[in-house]
Amino acid sequence: MTLTVVPITPRFGAEVSGVDFSGPISAEDRQGIVDAMNQWGVCVFRGTGLDNASHIEFSRNFGHLEKAPAVKNRPRRHPDHAEIFDASNLTPAGEILVDEGMVLHKKGDRLWHTDSSFMTMRSAYSLLLAYEVPGEGGLTYFADMRSAYEDLPERLKTLVDSGQAEHSLWYSRLLAGFPISIEEIDSRPKALQPLSLRQEATGRTAIYIGSHALDVVGMPREEGQALIRELIEFATQPQYTFGVRYEPGDMVMWDNLTTMHRGGDFDIFNERRDMRRTTVREGDAPLEADDPFTAYFAASVPET
Repeated sequence: MTLTVVPITPRFGAEVSGVDFSGPISAEDRQGIVDAMNQWGVCVFRGTGLDNASHIEFSRNFGHLEKAPAVKNRPRRHPDHAEIFDASNLTPAGEILVDEGMVLHKKGDRLWHTDSSFMTMRSAYSLLLAYEVPGEGGLTYFADMRSAYEDLPERLKTLVDSGQAEHSLWYSRLLAGFPISIEEIDSRPKALQPLSLRQEATGRTAIYIGSHALDVVGMPREEGQALIRELIEFATQPQYTFGVRYEPGDMVMWDNLTTMHRGGDFDIFNERRDMRRTTVREGDAPLEADDPFTAYFAASVPET
């Protein structure tokens, strides 16, 4: 079956149909999806019929999969499928989450961000699969960081071309109201990232930023954070963004190196939203098995 690609906006996002998810995909379909991702940045697949195991196997077509972190006192929600990152408002037992600390932690996902920019090893693709969706809200919103870069005023483009920023997961959590101090954030691991990334496949450049970005190298903190806010506000103007509404079985795949995203609001204490994500690392597979997210959380919150 031939893939059909229907643009969502003139420059950004597409709905892709014609993929047979019932078994291994062909090399031709894999290349067609990669080509669509390179052109559109975000691809939406409807009614995939995937489950945890087949979600993982499909995602492996695109590179090495990260493992979800195993954090003390917070077990993986899907322990038999370590590559599944939980993006739900549910506990490991499947009940609606009410723990205040975890609710505030997850609230950071509703800020504009780029998955894993707080890690030295960046994430290339994310593939988010819907299992249960709320009656209202709960969309995922995406921002086109390549078109935003191309439209930047020269003053900002010059800063982005030469700049670097330090990223911390905990800074986005602070912005969302999680109880942590800036001193604690400064004592935890950070990742140094460029403010822009050139995409080899297309020759286009994207702003690489988001709410994990804490400091701009060489700028006083206040000045750097003002620049970060200005870039996020510029890139999230309506002409660069759209939202995806889900039905169970729908999956969205996005390029973390050329987009930002955020979760949309919904009634988190009364409606269930069960979303599960796989994450493809940028670059080649490691020579040995690794688990960098677990190591990151262990270094962030060491056992006492």
